[in-house]
Amino acid sequence: MEGDVAKDELAPKGAQKISWAEEHMPVMEIVAEQIGSTRPFEGRTFGISIHLEAKTARLALALRDGGGRVFITSSNPLSTQDDVAAALNQEEGVTVFARRGVTTEEYAEQLRQVLSKGPEVIIDDGGDLVGMLHGSQQEMAQDVIGGCEETTTGIHRLRSLEEKGELKFPMFAVNDARMKHLFDNRYGTGQSSWDAITRTTNLCIAGSTVVVVGYGWCGRGIAQRADGLGAEVIVVEVDPVRAIEARMAGYRVMKISEAAPRGDFFVTSTGCKNVIPAEALQRMKDGAVMANAGHFNVEIDLEALEEMTEEREEARENIERFKLKDGRTLYLLGEGRLVNLVAGDGHPVEIMDISFALQTLTARYLLENKDSLKNQLHSVPPHVDELVARNKLDSWGIEIDRLSDDQKDYLENWG
Repeated sequence: MEGDVAKDELAPKGAQKISWAEEHMPVMEIVAEQIGSTRPFEGRTFGISIHLEAKTARLALALRDGGGRVFITSSNPLSTQDDVAAALNQEEGVTVFARRGVTTEEYAEQLRQVLSKGPEVIIDDGGDLVGMLHGSQQEMAQDVIGGCEETTTGIHRLRSLEEKGELKFPMFAVNDARMKHLFDNRYGTGQSSWDAITRTTNLCIAGSTVVVVGYGWCGRGIAQRADGLGAEVIVVEVDPVRAIEARMAGYRVMKISEAAPRGDFFVTSTGCKNVIPAEALQRMKDGAVMANAGHFNVEIDLEALEEMTEEREEARENIERFKLKDGRTLYLLGEGRLVNLVAGDGHPVEIMDISFALQTLTARYLLENKDSLKNQLHSVPPHVDELVARNKLDSWGIEIDRLSDDQKDYLENWG
């Protein structure tokens, strides 16, 4: 069997997880029925780099059922669920190159294996596939029609390529769609990050002080959930508008150097490097717990932490204890990688139901309009966003009003 997974014998357990997710993804069920009958992906090859767990399997199978051939790997060395990877690799039309805990070199090789299959459509999470197609594997970009990116981090990388005039094919900023960032980033990251932190540490959040670094949509969700769990919340921001938003939401706002000695838990969600720098690490209280909810493991200055450390050991699964030279102890969850997937199951099923429906329909739009799309970063068309929203409301049995022709005329011709 083609592919690179940890253990084929884990497949039955993975199949159970996939089945559970499918039962709770009604929007994807609607979308899958549509594309299964029209097969808009007939003969197309998909290259996917995304956190490989049960909800992702539903996306891969929907693309396959729409006529596509799917080659998929993870977007993080520690976010793969080996049982799901094994089960998905046994599906006809889907090939998986993903194992949990691979080295940096093995991770890069799995990305190359996906690209070696000549994908025409890219679905990326963090921009690693696209980055490789613009770097070491440029020769493989010639057959790419375009793709979708669903993370803030990935879109930052795409905008950089676009601004330099170097983007080789059209990409859609799925993360910027209303049905993505308003729900996935806020409610998905908010719940799943705290699910992972509390599951891993078994510590009480109520009565503690939580420092949230970054108040974008992910940071909003993390702060909101911490507040709901009974914590005092401090927000650290560099954007003055977001800082005002955080203050008016009822949170304390201050510099990281001021927040460092106050926090019991620190959660980063910025997409930037060293937002918890050496200075903050030096001021943290004994026993502070750090976690990262951003895409890459660069948000906490791990090199500085290592230099300050006298002894490093596993305190509990997915928790490292750093005994510092000055006698303090700091704890790091999931190696500073994406905590909700390294130490948990990722976003709730219903959240990814929305996001993957958006990915699927955007990929269909890409192929339908491939001849007119320029090599730039495109917004998800409003009608695609609205279709996903209406499908979600339908799944809840909710009907809403629509504008009458007279109301539309009033709004469009008010002058």
